[in-house]
Order: sequence, then C-alpha cells, then structure tokens
Amino acid sequence: MATENPFKSILKTLERPDGGEIGKYYSLPALNDSRIDKLPYSIRILLESAIRNCDEFQVKSKDVEKIIDWETTSPKQVEIPFKPARVLLQDFTGVPAVVDLACMRDAMNNLGGNSNKINPLVPVDLVIDHSVQVDVARSENAVQANMELEFHRNKERFAFLKWGSNAFHNMLVVPPGSGIVHQVNLEYLGRVVFNTDGMLYPDSVVGTDSHTTMIDGLGVAGWGVGGIEAEAAMLGQPMSMVLPGVVGFKLSGKLRDGVTATDLVLTVTQMLRKHGVVGKFVEFYGEGMRELSLADRATIANMSPEYGATMGFFPVDHVTLQYLKLTGRSDDTVSMIESYLRANKLFVDYSEPQSERVYSSYLELDLQDVEPCISGPKRPHDRVPLREMKADWHACLDSRVGFKGFAISKESQSKVAEFTFHGTPAQLRHGDVVIAAITSCTNTSNPSVMLGAALVAKKACELGLEVKPWVKTSLAPGSGVVTKYLQNGDLQKYLNALGFHIVGYGCTTCIGNSGDIDESVAAAITENDMVAAAVLSGNRNFEGRVHPLTRANYLASPPLVVAYALAGTVDIDFETEPIGVGKDGKKVFLQDIWPTNEEVAHVVQTNVLPDMFKATYEAITKGNPMWNQLSVPSGTLYAWDPTSTYIHEPPYFKNMTMSPPGAHGVKGAYCLLNFGDSITTDHISPAGSIHKDSPAAKYLMERGVDRRDFNSYGSRRGNDEIMARGTFANIRIVNKLLNGEVGPKTIHIPTGEKLSVFDAALRYKSEGHDTIILAGAEYGSGSSRDWAAKGPMLLGVKAVIAKSFERIHRSNLVGMGIVPLCFKAGEDAETLELTGHERYTIDLPSSVSEIRPGQDVSVVTDNGKSFTCTVRFDTEVELAYFDHGGILQYVIRNLINARQ
Repeated sequence: MATENPFKSILKTLERPDGGEIGKYYSLPALNDSRIDKLPYSIRILLESAIRNCDEFQVKSKDVEKIIDWETTSPKQVEIPFKPARVLLQDFTGVPAVVDLACMRDAMNNLGGNSNKINPLVPVDLVIDHSVQVDVARSENAVQANMELEFHRNKERFAFLKWGSNAFHNMLVVPPGSGIVHQVNLEYLGRVVFNTDGMLYPDSVVGTDSHTTMIDGLGVAGWGVGGIEAEAAMLGQPMSMVLPGVVGFKLSGKLRDGVTATDLVLTVTQMLRKHGVVGKFVEFYGEGMRELSLADRATIANMSPEYGATMGFFPVDHVTLQYLKLTGRSDDTVSMIESYLRANKLFVDYSEPQSERVYSSYLELDLQDVEPCISGPKRPHDRVPLREMKADWHACLDSRVGFKGFAISKESQSKVAEFTFHGTPAQLRHGDVVIAAITSCTNTSNPSVMLGAALVAKKACELGLEVKPWVKTSLAPGSGVVTKYLQNGDLQKYLNALGFHIVGYGCTTCIGNSGDIDESVAAAITENDMVAAAVLSGNRNFEGRVHPLTRANYLASPPLVVAYALAGTVDIDFETEPIGVGKDGKKVFLQDIWPTNEEVAHVVQTNVLPDMFKATYEAITKGNPMWNQLSVPSGTLYAWDPTSTYIHEPPYFKNMTMSPPGAHGVKGAYCLLNFGDSITTDHISPAGSIHKDSPAAKYLMERGVDRRDFNSYGSRRGNDEIMARGTFANIRIVNKLLNGEVGPKTIHIPTGEKLSVFDAALRYKSEGHDTIILAGAEYGSGSSRDWAAKGPMLLGVKAVIAKSFERIHRSNLVGMGIVPLCFKAGEDAETLELTGHERYTIDLPSSVSEIRPGQDVSVVTDNGKSFTCTVRFDTEVELAYFDHGGILQYVIRNLINARQ
C-alpha cells in the first residue's frame, strides 16, 4: 500500500521578493538531471504531478523515471499514472457524476461511516452549458425566451445539480445562462498554478468534453476524458495513460492584414491531420508566439480534437501573464504564478536564449503564409481557401456523394425553388445559406474575431446591406464579457440590425441545438431536394450535426459568417462578385466592408477591459433569477424521488458490506452478445434520441411521459433505468447470435427467443444466470463513455472476452467490476469455433493476492472446449478495484477504514 513520498528531499520553499514564504513545491531543477532540460514543457507537467503524488502504490518511482526518460520511453507506448489537479464537468456528464456521489453518501451512511466525508478530493468545476436551444432567434427577447424554455425542459436536472452544489464541498456549479464551459474555464476557472494549503503545483484538468483542450492555450494541461475517468480523478484515483509523443510545432512571422485566427486554426488543423497526431501532444513554440494573442492560442488549442491530438499546448509566457491580468486575476496571483513557474523551469521567456528541447517530430508554419479560408462542407479539416470557394462548391455539386460531394446532376444545379415566406415571394437555390451562426467556444472567446464581425456588420449597415429574412441568424457568446465589450463599443446594434441578436450563453448550433428553421424554408428544401447551407463559427460540421436540412455546413470566422449571411449563398467568389447592392445602388464587395487589422486592434484595445471580466464572473457567483428561484432540499443526503424519470438512485451499492467481495470467477455464464471487430462505445452506450419502439421508450410511456417529452438519452443520463435500457440499443449493431440480422436484439439461449438486449439480460438475471460478451479486436474503441461500462454492469455482464480492447474502455470495465479477458494471439471466437450458444466458466483464483496483472486464466465451456486467456487487470490498483467490486466501492471502504 501507500508509503511516504520518496522525493521529499526535493521539496523546496518559494519565497517572495520581500522574504516572506509563498509556499512549498517539488523542485524539478533539484533533481539535477540533465534530461529534464530537454523535455517538452507539456511532459514536465506530467513529471511534476508524478513526483508530487508518488506513494509507491498509485504512483511509483519507476513511473517518474519513465517520464524523465521520455525521449527513450515514449516511442515504446509505456503507460503511466496521472493525477490531474482538477476536474471539469458539464451538465450532461455532471448529472451522473453527482448521482454517483449522492449514492456513495447513502452507502457510507448505511455502513456506519460519516457520509459527509464523501466529497470530491480535487476541485470540481461543473458548468451547465449544453441546453441552449435556438428556439427563438432574430429577436430582442431571444435570450429570455430561450432561457425560459431551457428551464422548462431541464428544471429537474438543474435542481439536482443545484442541490449538489450545496451538498458537496470542493464543487463549484456555474448556473445555466453563464456561458460555454471552455470559455468560462479560460476566463475564470483556470488557475494556471494552484496554491493549496501552502503547496504550489501546476494547474491541470481533465474534462468530460473533448474541447477541454481550449485551456491548453493558457498553459494549463487539459484534455477530454470519459465520465468514469473523470469520476475516478475527482475521487483521488490515478488515470492510466500512454506516455505520449510530442510534436513540436514551430511558428514564425505574423498574420497578414485581413487574416483571422479562424483562418489560422483551420490551416493548422489541416496540417496536423495530414501529419498524424492521434494520441500525441502538440507543443507550439518559436518566435511567432510573440505575435499570437492568448485568444488566438486558445482558438488553436480548442480544435485539438479536430486535428486528432490529445493536447495542443502553449507553455506559459509573458502573453499568458498579460491575459491573466486582463481577465481580472489579481496582481498577487499573477506574480505567484510567474515566480513558481520560473523557479520550476515551466516558464518560457522569449527575451532570453531558448534551450533546445527534443520533440518526437517537427512541423513549421510561417504565419505570413496563412490565407483567408473556410472548411467544409462536411468535415473540419477539409479547408478551402476563400479564393477557391466558388470552384470548390461547384466541384462538390458535381462529385459523387461523399465528404466532398453531393452528386447533383448538371441540369439540376441551376434549379430554383419558389416559395412564400410570410406572404412574400422568395427563392432558394443550391448553396443558399439558411443558417448563419456566430457560435462555439472556438471563436466566441476571441475578441478580435468577435469585434471584427461587429465591424463588418457596422460597415454593411452603413452601406445599406441587409440579410434575407429567412436566414436563421444567431449570436451565442461564450460568456457575458462578449456582450459587455460589444455594447461598450456601441457595436451590438449593428449585429442586431442584421439579425444576429444574442440568443443565449452556451453551446448552440455547433452541437446541433439550431432549433427549427421556418416551415416554408424547410418545405422548399425537402420538396425540391435542395442542398442548403449553414455557415457557423464552430468546430464541427459533420453531416446531420448542425441541422437535418443543411447538407452543406461550413466552418468560418465570425466576420465571414456575417459576410455569407449578407451574400445569402456560399456559391460566390468574394474577389470578383459583389456581396450585395448598397442603398446608393452601387455594388458592394467584401473588401468594402472588411476591417483592417489596425481597426480591429483599436476596438479590442479600447473596449475589452479587466472590469468587464470581474463584473461578469461576480454575477455568475450570484446566479440568475430563474436559478435562484429553484427550490432544492437542504440535506446532505439526497431525497430520491421514485417517480422521477430524470434522476434515479442506481443499485451500485445494494447490499454492500464493509468486507470486500474479493476475487471471483464466472460459472456457467451465458453469452449475451457475440460481436466481431471494432465494436465502438457508440454501439454500446445509449446516445441520441430515444426510439419509439425501444425498451427505454416503453419505460417512459409506462410512467406517463408523452413521446414528445422523451428528450434524449444524454438528458436522462441521471436515470440508470433508462440508460440500462438504452445500452446496446444501437440500430446498427451486429450480433452474430442473430445470424446476419442487424439491430439491438439478441437470442435468449435457453429458450431460443429473440428479445431486445435489455429484456434478454433481465431474463437471465431473474433466472440467476451470469452473462458474458464475446468480441473481436478493438472492443470499446471510439470516444470514451461512462455508460459503455456502467450499462453492461447493470445488465449483469460479468466478463468480456475480446481479441483486444481500447485502452480506456478496458480500464472503465475494471472500474465497474467487469473482468476483461483477451484471447491468446492468433485465437478468437471463430478459430476456437465458439458460437456463443455455450455456457462459460472462467477460473479465477479466489483471492486477489493470487492474481498477477496480466496472468493467464483458463476458460471452459459446457460442451467440453477449453482455452487460455490473459486477464487484463494491468496494475495493482486495478486488482484492488476488482477485489472491492469496483472503483466506487473501493473508495467508500478506504474512506471509512482511514477514519477508524
């Protein structure tokens, strides 16, 4: 078990210039190891965390050595434990996390422990931002109207989270309507350096959204993880991760006039996708960093998921410190941050000669070479230079259906759909813009592009240009700061005049919360098979994501969103074709309304002020009227409502005792599902809308919920009954037990009946039978999802036997008490002639002390077959989880034992 930190000798004191003590810290220079000077800054943060948390159980000295020796070890795919400094949650993932904490309190109470000891062990920041639906747009009252609808739909979830914010220590809940999680994290929540009880250490964060990486622009190491990893981290458990390679990305020069940060990020995204950075860190450096604002860096870091990297990291330098002051962090805090980072070799000073760092591979970009561009029509990395857009659009119409094609015949390309919009005759052509949205954390945190968009609107209004009334325009800032600086510059009125009214503060069009488009426009599109377009300042534009009726979706800078809204089409060459006709009858071109870099810089400098950030985030801590009026119980134990279809007490701790259940094999289990290769977490986990004929729909209807109020699986993640019924409910799942039939069904082996997966699992459980799953290679690949492990556990699955597992999903299965086993090399269900109709007995030792990570075990079937598998408990910590029946049970018993 844990021992005292073997690196206590390098614990040093950081002093103030006046001689007072700032705090203690683990000093990297005190290791006197020359290898550290060559390490990328992002790897140094992993190193500091490993040293500070080293206890020779969860984190070992050999893990520290692996990180110090990164240049040698990283190509070998070695695993290390990592303990982030804090956890960032959103409402969809926050609800099940708080449900689990509430259940743990109940279990602790039932076992005679002090239930109030169940609290996050690291700071948890939970931002409610995923529920803003653009139901109302182009209206002065849009914010209030959309907020009221949001509270009506989600009142129960919001009330539960509000209870959690009061019941648990170390948890901050940011109310709905405050902003987008990643912008709030950047402007307010990001600490850069923690000073906790006199211990100084770098801020690092894992979040339950892939764009958590935006904080990397602030020099805070952060990335997205699944719900179980996030819960484990907040309960003080280490995350297992592969020590990543680091791509060094050198920037030089400066952006040309008229080129935006969005143009830069789309260029970087394309370069990195081509280079191949999946599973790697990207670290930016070079003289070009001097010319890159913090907001520009954050824009690049935000799109790490789109270029495939775990992080796009910008080490802390003077630009970072200036931004911290701008956003209202105190002078003392900024001084502490600089002093600590300089002392621990985590600060970059570009006024000094740079020591040479080693990277796994290298890329370089001269910022002068970046040109205006957009990306689409279906993928973020399909960049199109603006000067080539018209030709590219026509090529897309011609090409066969694919990422760059719509297969529209030549004779149909000039089709005009006539319709009537609110009594006025109107026309629609292929490529016409029906949604134009300034949205998404990627861009709304960047004052230069937001104010640039406002200047485009101002010039357009002064020349008499207008946006067609059927274009659904919207502006969804990532925080209230944007509203303040737009109003301070007297610029919001010009955006309003073009229909870009503020609709709310949160994720909107970028995640599909576009709301409906006008019925007449929708009918014109569907009845004439038109390829309508959406232009948005987001980070994802996959087909069907933005809106079901916009087949072409382009990512663009906020100023270009305004420009395309004015043009009304993506079928335009901005260099040679006018954007419209002014009130004087003259043609107006894009260059006539595009601001210079100097104009943008001037409005940023005069209108983006520290007091705006302070006022905005002081208001967040006070809440808003609708949030403040939510009535919630005051107790520290949650009063579960058995009639609720949103929040339900899961059975994780039913009949739990203080004695761990210990190691256990599986005896006579039936095969619930028999899969081939590449079953993803999308196949396993409940996601999207609830199908009318599904077990989850039946459950809701039995409880009086009307079909129109089903909402999504995401919104009901706090109800285990619904999520269990949605597990393996994917309509495209292929189960070999069905002999070629596709869909969420399986065979109940004893009777031969074809049932839904949930009904079959329920039948097995009622009969007292365990179940297992057979699978091929890469089981659990894709995005990490907590319910991809929680769901199978609730269905009664005791083990998964696969050719190979996705790394995080395997860890999640262990965390939920499910045994992961791998066939031996060259073997699988087919070579062993397993049909899935057998019964399986897995012979595990009865004591966890007799199990070694990665040892072999035998599996025997009822028809006489026997084969050997490798049990995939990969660490001693995972064996401890298995001994206790899962990670949550392990934490509860440890907390009780530690206080007895």
